[in-house]
Amino acid sequence: MGVTAVLILPLLLLGISGLLFIYQEVSRLWSKSAVQNKVVVITDAISGLGKECARVFHTGGARLVLCGKNWERLENLYDSLISVADPSKTFTPKLVLLDLSDISCVQDVAKEVLDCYGCVDILLNNASVKIKGPAQKISLEQDKKIMDANYFGPITLTKALLPNMISRRTGQIVLINNIQGKLGIPFRTAYAASKHAALGFFDCLRAEVEEYDVVVSTVSPTFIRSYCVHPGQGNWEASIWKFFFRKLTYGVHPVDLAEEVMRTVRRKKQEVFMANPVPKAAVYLRTFCPEFFFAVVACGVKDKLNVPEEG
Repeated sequence: MGVTAVLILPLLLLGISGLLFIYQEVSRLWSKSAVQNKVVVITDAISGLGKECARVFHTGGARLVLCGKNWERLENLYDSLISVADPSKTFTPKLVLLDLSDISCVQDVAKEVLDCYGCVDILLNNASVKIKGPAQKISLEQDKKIMDANYFGPITLTKALLPNMISRRTGQIVLINNIQGKLGIPFRTAYAASKHAALGFFDCLRAEVEEYDVVVSTVSPTFIRSYCVHPGQGNWEASIWKFFFRKLTYGVHPVDLAEEVMRTVRRKKQEVFMANPVPKAAVYLRTFCPEFFFAVVACGVKDKLNVPEEG
């Protein structure tokens, strides 16, 4: 009995691990089959997340339309996809030069895509421009540029492709947003405003198009990182704000986020929030205890009076 009892726990853990592995593999295969032969438009496909989404959807057999501002980088992405994919199971991606901050060209791009494929099954709004600095040092021109890229660009492209989805009574629109669409962080006024605006638009749109069987999904990570970076412990003071801000900046790896986007498409989930417990707690604090949340944020501002600006 003693030996049997000792062996039960390891065997049980091994069995659970095996079942989880099988579930993950089946889920991955199911996700890929969900996008097979689907026309998928990815904006800012040359970004870290855009490349990973392109890889995941391409291997899943989607008909990709890869949009980006730099033609050379689009071609490099094209070559990388073609070189590793099975040509008998994948389609040749279509490359489109698109700068979402230039609203005037968005309609033409939408027409080009529809003329080529006749429809769009999945629109992945991934493009984003960031800026950092005190509000008084960010010019109105910079504010407008951020709003064009992060708000007006995505909604213009969405509006151009939406009638086709409504007429076909099928389609999915995915917005890659940010935690700053749910709460504001100091020195990112323009960026947070654009993310709040985008989230509000797509939340409203979700209800409007539900009767046409068009799905609207929003995926909001904390931050997207290219590799694992942890700040040195000696660089942070032992304060609530420092702990909060350090945890908040631990972002999501593009590979993990791309896999979550695929699951969101397969399951037709309406909203996904990818964050560790501290950012999630911050969102709840902002909602239910706003005075405490604002006090914590204000403490951080006092410690960071000299903030470097980012373009």
